[in-house]
Amino acid sequence: MATERYTEKLTEKEMKIQLGNNDWGFVYPQGDVAGAYKIENLLKKAGGKPRFCPLDDYSQGGLGKAQPEYIITFNDDANTIIVVECKNSVKKHKSENLDCPSGFAVDGVLYYAKFLKEEYSVIAVAISGTTTANMKVDTFYWQKGQDDYLQLKKVSDIILEPKNYTKLIKGEKLQKNYSLDEIRETAIEMHECLREIKVVEAHKPIFIAGILIALSDDDFCKEYLSLTSFKSVMSNVQTAIENVLKNSGIKSDRASYIKQVFQTLQENTKFADIPLIQKKSINWYIEQLEIKIKPMMDYADSTVDALGVFYHEFIKYSGGDGSGLGIVLTPQHLTEFMCDLAGVNKNSRVVDICCGSGSFLVTAMSKMFKGANPKEVEKIRKEQLYGIEFDDGLYTLAIANMIIRQDGKSNIYKGDCFNSDITKEIKAKNINVGLINPPYSQTDKSELEFVEQLLSLLSTGGKGVVVVPMSCAIGTKFKEVRERLFKKHTLKAVFSMPDDIFYPTATNPCVMVWEAHTPHDSTQETFFGYCKNDGFVKRKKLGRIDCNEKWQDIEAEWLKLYRNRDIVDGLSSRACVKHNDEWLCEAYMKTDYTKLTQDDFQKTVNDYLAYLVKAGRHHDNS
Repeated sequence: MATERYTEKLTEKEMKIQLGNNDWGFVYPQGDVAGAYKIENLLKKAGGKPRFCPLDDYSQGGLGKAQPEYIITFNDDANTIIVVECKNSVKKHKSENLDCPSGFAVDGVLYYAKFLKEEYSVIAVAISGTTTANMKVDTFYWQKGQDDYLQLKKVSDIILEPKNYTKLIKGEKLQKNYSLDEIRETAIEMHECLREIKVVEAHKPIFIAGILIALSDDDFCKEYLSLTSFKSVMSNVQTAIENVLKNSGIKSDRASYIKQVFQTLQENTKFADIPLIQKKSINWYIEQLEIKIKPMMDYADSTVDALGVFYHEFIKYSGGDGSGLGIVLTPQHLTEFMCDLAGVNKNSRVVDICCGSGSFLVTAMSKMFKGANPKEVEKIRKEQLYGIEFDDGLYTLAIANMIIRQDGKSNIYKGDCFNSDITKEIKAKNINVGLINPPYSQTDKSELEFVEQLLSLLSTGGKGVVVVPMSCAIGTKFKEVRERLFKKHTLKAVFSMPDDIFYPTATNPCVMVWEAHTPHDSTQETFFGYCKNDGFVKRKKLGRIDCNEKWQDIEAEWLKLYRNRDIVDGLSSRACVKHNDEWLCEAYMKTDYTKLTQDDFQKTVNDYLAYLVKAGRHHDNS
């Protein structure tokens, strides 16, 4: 039937497969297995799927040709194959007795598997439906020569990439590339389900992070699906959290707090009444996070804070963009740019004193691993990454992030970054790189006071790279803090960033590069970059994305200008500045008139008029 092709397209997209050769193996469509003689002989034996055939009846195959939607083989494992059977409607997913191979996806895939398992260990995947929202998926493992198959319950209604199926049956950690679409779909669905059972906002990040922490306990991963009651699952989640945090050196009071939240959730009668085998049950949340989100966090080469992105998407559906809760996710390409400005490498010792979910630390960790040997990697994890976070929920996300990425000992401090006990410990770590996106107008401290605090914790000559509102770079604001900063530290560079880089949050930011504990010499020039075009464009429901793949080249140009201190009209400048001067490229840069349009002129006039109306020339906002 024509619409079955939609299910096949869904399968190819979710499995990330292409017909024919793939890096890891080969995908044969519609039973066309020419050249794979063993598989071909077994499919001939099976024949076309009969309308009726009990699963334990091996007496004869069906008439015609066997045509499973896909047979998948592996380059590194000649003894394991995947067989996939698709149906266009969930009504055709499986029969009551699994004895109608031609009419139902599960019946059909098990029919093929019972023949194929004579020579192979078979992963059998039945997929019904045409979208991820309405699909049903069941997966089975039928080991070579065995009489009985095993259902892989963890991946009910989830499609994996082929290599992850083999990792799953071997008990290895799943790894997958970052997918914003999958993160967004999972976040929306989980948020809606938690809203239905009336989970309060403050408990949501702790619920998510707590489960991810529990999933770092191997025993819990193996056992949770065998537990028979809501109460026993929740109890085991709490025990696993306690074990993991204890082994990671997290203070016992933090474990107690997280467990207390789960105890509150355990008393939620709406939650407790959902049967464990159903969607929206506690087991469903655990499976979704284990199979969909955690593998992105485990992906060693990724600099993306998948958990941070997940929670940011999750928070959007709480009635806003999260900024009201103090949650403004630093865009991934901005965290990478700032790490590159700081020159993060395997010898760096990095701190973020407002670390949120840990985006800067995740990005820095991945960059530090490049060129590091296994011994150095272990040292990086244990001794070279530090964070401070005040918010309970975000702190829990941050430690989950670092624990899952196997940092050895999660050096995330819970508390105020101005607390003397915490800062004393951080100062003793000889940290040479500080990265920060401080809270914007949400505390009694200005953004530059957070910058000042960060720099005070770094070793002499350490690099502090910060993203702050442009108002911090205007000479009329924060005069006293600016003067203190220049007395102790050197402003090496300032980059004017795109106005909408934090879209949908309305903040015009700039990135500053500081050298710690070296007083600013106003006779030496500071570098200024005009980085208003990062190549990203807005797309409905997706936000700002690099759809034209321009960012990599743009970042390389920005970094080259900075490192060479080149002056290019319209892009960069250098100037000697004092604490009460303007610290923005716009004040010193020469315009590249060849690129100006009438619209540019009109926009400048409009912006200036708006500034006069809003601020007034006579006001001093210090």
